[in-house]
Amino acid sequence: MKRNVLIIGAGGVAQVVAHKCAQNNDVLGDLHIASRTKEKCDAIVASVHSKGAMKVPGPFETHEVDAMDSAAVARLIRDTGCQIVINVGSAFVNKYVLDACIETGVAYIDTAIHEEPDKICETPPWYANYEWKRRDECAEKGVTAILGAGFDPGVVNAFARLAADDYIDEIESIDIVDINAGSHGKYFATNFDPEINFREFTGTVYAWQKGEWTENRMFEVGREWDLPVVGKQKAYMSGHDEVHSLAANYPKADVRFWMGFGDHYINVFTVLKNLGLLSEQPVTTAEGQEVIPLKVVKAVLPDPASLAPGYTGKTCIGDLVKGTKDGKPAEVFIYNVADHKEAYEEVGSQGISYTAGVPPVAAAMLVANGKWDAGEMKNVEELDPHLFLGLLNVMGLPTCIRDSEGERPLHFD
Repeated sequence: MKRNVLIIGAGGVAQVVAHKCAQNNDVLGDLHIASRTKEKCDAIVASVHSKGAMKVPGPFETHEVDAMDSAAVARLIRDTGCQIVINVGSAFVNKYVLDACIETGVAYIDTAIHEEPDKICETPPWYANYEWKRRDECAEKGVTAILGAGFDPGVVNAFARLAADDYIDEIESIDIVDINAGSHGKYFATNFDPEINFREFTGTVYAWQKGEWTENRMFEVGREWDLPVVGKQKAYMSGHDEVHSLAANYPKADVRFWMGFGDHYINVFTVLKNLGLLSEQPVTTAEGQEVIPLKVVKAVLPDPASLAPGYTGKTCIGDLVKGTKDGKPAEVFIYNVADHKEAYEEVGSQGISYTAGVPPVAAAMLVANGKWDAGEMKNVEELDPHLFLGLLNVMGLPTCIRDSEGERPLHFD
């Protein structure tokens, strides 16, 4: 059994991870959190204690570390004695934290694909550019590395596997739909790191269709979805992490990702992009100062964590899986609905951070008890979804299904 957890990162998702680790520290053991700015870690741990979140008495220590320095992360792992690392820092640090975990032989969990700051939308499948190159080494050293264990990617991957295991014999398509029907009350803001958010939507939209990668422009392909709780919502086909592993594991199925956007977001995004303000490449001002436009935009937008107190409304994220069952056409929509206000009341974060932060803690608990301690690199759909979704049911992210029998919650033994 693995115990003691090191959390990398100190943003809104890290706050959720910290609270959920504290609520389950009887399983996870001693807790540590580290980022480039220790004061942010201190504030998160203070919020944990203010909520009385620690299930049993135990340490929750804070540290300063440059997560892009693999040697420094490895030293911290050794110094703390942690056996599980939950990486919810920027996607730019993933490969460095993974390297440190491989070096020290501890379990690694993240919630997104690694990105390079100066590159956007690399050749698909994106996982093959960095993480999958370390699969053999993880297997040789017996290191458990669970990739993309947030919500999307993460829970939606488990939804796809659940559909394949229990509801659909031959999968023909997997459409992942992410709708945020909430309101933060700001003129314009992103729900997570603006830099990462914008980078997702400035590159090519890759989907896996008819056995090959297809390309579209952002906002080129849209459709209206009629979903549980949030009703009719417009969503656009977008490039996203989970498409790249699901396409590898379900190559005969079409795999697409759809994200909901309002007209106001699209208008502001389009103006920023057309002005060149979403570029990741440096420019020089008339005064001779070199700046990266995307980082300037990030600096002037609200911190996503600051949105939480006034956020209202709900999210609906799920998989529409179509295919055949017993030789007949079949489809299921497996989904979760989360509430922004309820998330804030429990952990002090908005619903988007909540849906992203609870799943990696569930994954860590499954590693801790040995059920997901695979001793090699895995994407979430390659692991038992019943264990994962069953834990999430009791941790605040219940799974529901809509099929020919109607809508209902799912229960797992």
